[in-house]
Amino acid sequence: MQPLNTMRFTTKVIPSRSSNVGLVQLNNPKSLHALDLEMIRALTDVLPAWQSDPSVKATIFSGSSQSKKKSFCAGGDVKSIYLAGIEGQQTGDDENIHTADTRIHGYGHKNTYTADMFREEYRLNYLIASQKSTVPQISLWDGIVMGGGVGISIHGKYRVATENTLFAMPETSIGFFPDVGSTYWLPRLSGGLGNYIALTGARLKANDLLYAGIATHYVPSERLNDLVQAVVDVSKQGNEGDDDSEQGTDIAAGLLMSFHEDIGKEPSFLAQFREEIDEAFAMKNTVEEIMAALENSKSEFGSSTLSTLQKMSPTSLKVTLDGIKRGKICSNLSECLKMEFRMSQRFMRRDSDFYEGIRALLIDKDHSPKWDPEVLESVSDDEVLSFFNSLEENELSFDDTTIDAP
Repeated sequence: MQPLNTMRFTTKVIPSRSSNVGLVQLNNPKSLHALDLEMIRALTDVLPAWQSDPSVKATIFSGSSQSKKKSFCAGGDVKSIYLAGIEGQQTGDDENIHTADTRIHGYGHKNTYTADMFREEYRLNYLIASQKSTVPQISLWDGIVMGGGVGISIHGKYRVATENTLFAMPETSIGFFPDVGSTYWLPRLSGGLGNYIALTGARLKANDLLYAGIATHYVPSERLNDLVQAVVDVSKQGNEGDDDSEQGTDIAAGLLMSFHEDIGKEPSFLAQFREEIDEAFAMKNTVEEIMAALENSKSEFGSSTLSTLQKMSPTSLKVTLDGIKRGKICSNLSECLKMEFRMSQRFMRRDSDFYEGIRALLIDKDHSPKWDPEVLESVSDDEVLSFFNSLEENELSFDDTTIDAP
């Protein structure tokens, strides 16, 4: 933990205290609160400070209301990562790193933006998962929740969806893979849900998230301010200086249930098509098997889902499925994050589909990426394996690797 006088701050993250509750408001409205390295570093400093303070009883994460669309956090700042890889940007002074040399990107070298961004983001994900269960993190998913926004909330204890929630892990569409610990939680969803969500980038609403167990509660957007105030009020209870957290008290559990509402009887998309999702995506060893199952289904769901997959990076699809299969047998989150760091760095090399995906989406905005290879059959097993190769002295590490994800 950084000493208080050296903690890193940015206007893109607004931490505050209300009574015995730590409040984090993401405030990067131009990017729908997408995370950049500044924001990650600010969060990495403030959370341990609260965790070590016995007066803090809970933390609440939310997005500011200044963005053009309602958003919790629309992901990571992938455009900055793209530019760093293209231009060879550094994050610090290292005489052994040449700024203009793009060849050093993709190998985990410290002081390169394309390594430090992922290294520090994954450490933040691990920090969030390692928090005391009696000092719960409550994330208010009032709007868009994607990529990096999933990473800073899914590993916390409570995730509150609203009627505005739009959740997705759309990385295969940009030549990347669902990361930030997703290789841990996705394969632990039931049936074929994890593979389906990861490979298709499906946009999920509140009823889908509750059905899958991804969100823990549903509260209408108009009641969120009341919920926050209720958590603050209950945090005041007890004698001044009492450490309720040490006594095993979670102040939020009962309150959240009292605010939780029935979302209605309309079945979620995931529930409606669950049988077809499981038939196509569960227990499949290859992406080709999944696509064959979709084609053979002769259903509208099968044809539309097949069409979606055919637009994704073939390399990303194969690497993602392999990562999920490996993540299923990892014993804890830290093992998955270490694996994901290897994967992320292979995607940062200039020959990967990531750069073409971001070019098509955010730079030229033609939405017509030219994947290389263009078809699944041309992505060899050896190529997939290369995304999991050791980074040797540049591997991701944690101070404590024994803590399981919740």
